[in-house]
Amino acid sequence: MRADSQAPDGGAGRPGQARTPAEVRAFFGPRAATWEDRFPDDGPAYAAAVAGLGLRPGDRVLDAGCGTGRALPPLREAVGPTGTVLGIDVTPEMLDEVAAHDRHHLALPVLGDVTRLPLRPGVLDAVFAAGLLTHLPDPLRQLTELARVVRPGGMLALFHPLGRAALAARKGYPLTDEDLRAEPRLTAALAATGWDLRSYVDEDARFLAVAVRRPDAADGPRPAPEEA
Repeated sequence: MRADSQAPDGGAGRPGQARTPAEVRAFFGPRAATWEDRFPDDGPAYAAAVAGLGLRPGDRVLDAGCGTGRALPPLREAVGPTGTVLGIDVTPEMLDEVAAHDRHHLALPVLGDVTRLPLRPGVLDAVFAAGLLTHLPDPLRQLTELARVVRPGGMLALFHPLGRAALAARKGYPLTDEDLRAEPRLTAALAATGWDLRSYVDEDARFLAVAVRRPDAADGPRPAPEEA
């Protein structure tokens, strides 16, 4: 899955537009074969976002909702031949495109749901997630699930190749502070789920929030301030 400006009902940028796995597959499956034709120039933006994770050779990283695998080349380059790159996506046709673009040798592609990761606790050094956040059915629980599989001190990058305002303008909906990706809301949501926000960029050409996994991450989400 890659959420972007072509997502159903404008869901990628609009708050509250989470999708079930079945809805995601129904939308992205028929479009997978031509997906990259729509967005041919995003490669450098993905590479720059991956660089924000500060990965090292030998690290273990997950591309959560990997889609056609545009982040896999820079992820593999960052962790080197001794590192581990996993790519998980809920849409089989998207994983077919990982192979069609000759990226399957860069990572282990896994058909699965990022809300229930088939991974042991603390096994990863980092998670990269492009266009994923607003498609999660229960963001607090899913951010907690990502924290579960990342070691203390590990990193999370939430990325989109368009910023919030640019995406809202393209889709014709108002930009509001209720958007989960707005900095105050995202800071609170991450804090409630075991993460500390370290950097936040929201400009026309990109959205990138980088967080670190706290050692005291709880087993379940604590209420964010606006939910208390």
